Amino acid sequence: MTELDVRGLPPPEPFEQIMQALQTLPAGSGLRVLIHREPYPLYEVLRDNGFIWQTSALADGNFAILIGRPA
Repeated sequence: MTELDVRGLPPPEPFEQIMQALQTLPAGSGLRVLIHREPYPLYEVLRDNGFIWQTSALADGNFAILIGRPA
């Protein structure tokens, strides 16, 4: 699983970095994103492009998002 930390970056950098990472993600792999806020606009793009995701709130106030493609 690839990990991408975009915490603290100003918009639209987190979105752009996440989309770039997803384009180069090997088939069958996943992406774990660490981000400082819940990226609601990202979810629509993920859904429209066939990705699945799970978001977890972390104890420090950040979020971890696991993104993958269904088999």
